[in-house]
Amino acid sequence: MLHTSRPGMQPILCVEGVGKTFGPHRVLQDVSFSMHAGEVIAIIGPSGSGKSTLLRCINQLEPPTEGRVTIGDVTIEAHQAPARRELVTLRRRIGMVFQSFNLFPHLSVLRNVSLAQERTMGRSRAEADKRSMELLERVGLASKAAQYPVRCSGGQQQRIAIARALALDPEIMLFDEPTSALDPELGLEVLAVMNELAASGMTMIVVTHEMHFAEKVSDRVIIMADGRILESGPSEVVMGRPRTERAAKFLNAVRDR
Repeated sequence: MLHTSRPGMQPILCVEGVGKTFGPHRVLQDVSFSMHAGEVIAIIGPSGSGKSTLLRCINQLEPPTEGRVTIGDVTIEAHQAPARRELVTLRRRIGMVFQSFNLFPHLSVLRNVSLAQERTMGRSRAEADKRSMELLERVGLASKAAQYPVRCSGGQQQRIAIARALALDPEIMLFDEPTSALDPELGLEVLAVMNELAASGMTMIVVTHEMHFAEKVSDRVIIMADGRILESGPSEVVMGRPRTERAAKFLNAVRDR
């Protein structure tokens, strides 16, 4: 699946020289890449390679120690506390779906999707509920709107979390191993929604262990190891003809599982 960008088109996201340390422990080092609207990037690599931390640095849940992140016309530099307005603008442009679903257990499915729209976008309850129902229909869960999350399977809860992120009309969606907490059958439900989003032209960065998604759905694959980008390029090239021994060893290991 290829989402081509027009020549001269400005990137929607630029990550430049991003590094992250926690005390003496360096988690990311000199990570740089850019992407255009409509692209799907899969980030793969061994556990502990910094993939999830990279996503959290992009949306500033973890402020980078080094480098800068630019989304559209907003640039946030390391060591410079961003203005609240810049931070709010950046996070409005980015939707994030975590490994854990982070749904409010005391609210209905509909309220879980609507609440942030009302508080951050100023939509009325009626407007938010209308948009929420459209998105729940899109992820196949309109019939669950009045139920509470505890009555939904793990796969359904993750699809609700995706609907909640989409409800804020983000320009980019970040997925942090969205199927890792699910058994394979429920994971397929979530992957089906993600495949549909990719086909619709949604700009997506997906940290994943799902090699089929990386190879067949994403436009580009980034392989990370030890906090660095090991390889980056078109999916079929990186997955089929890795240049480095480290990347080849990782791909052989995950394919043999």
